[in-house]
Amino acid sequence: MQLDECEILKRGLATFAELGYDATTVRELARRLGASHNFINDRYGSKASFWRAVVDFALSDVQAERDALLARYRDDDERLKNAVGHLYRMAANASQLSRLIADESTRDSDRLDYLHQRFVQPFWDSITPTVTSLIEAGRIPRLAPHILYFAIVGPALALTQNPVADRLDPAAAPTASRDRDHTADALSALVLHGLLPPAPRT
Repeated sequence: MQLDECEILKRGLATFAELGYDATTVRELARRLGASHNFINDRYGSKASFWRAVVDFALSDVQAERDALLARYRDDDERLKNAVGHLYRMAANASQLSRLIADESTRDSDRLDYLHQRFVQPFWDSITPTVTSLIEAGRIPRLAPHILYFAIVGPALALTQNPVADRLDPAAAPTASRDRDHTADALSALVLHGLLPPAPRT
């Protein structure tokens, strides 16, 4: 059975997320696609080009959804809370993409440059005005941008660590069968409580 483009990219994402880029061979990709050994090179030009096509597919609607979400809120607290909540829900429900990003973020490469261009910088640019405003208002500590980025994004990527979660909370295992939105919301609320505590009453 010949796969359509969407299914090809989905299987590619699953393979890169599971094995990592270096361990994912063109032969293994072809096997999982039920295609000939030359399929990836013939259709996409190279493994690297296929990887970029997979990333573009996985991120296709993310920024537009975030922009639309941020446009609905004028209050900086609400804008940041909803942006972070959206990020965590995406990480929880698109765990293969999150695993790929987490893995690639540990090493310097052209692939990280591509993820920075397509995901990291657009996300950061979208919330920077809000974060800056909250810093100026004394609501968020004045810290280096990479520290704030790690504080916000780091826990979201941890939502991919199901095997660890299952060992820490075996009574609730398997993590993958839980309400992923509930888990994401609980974690984002915890992070935001530390980063952006409730404003004092006047």
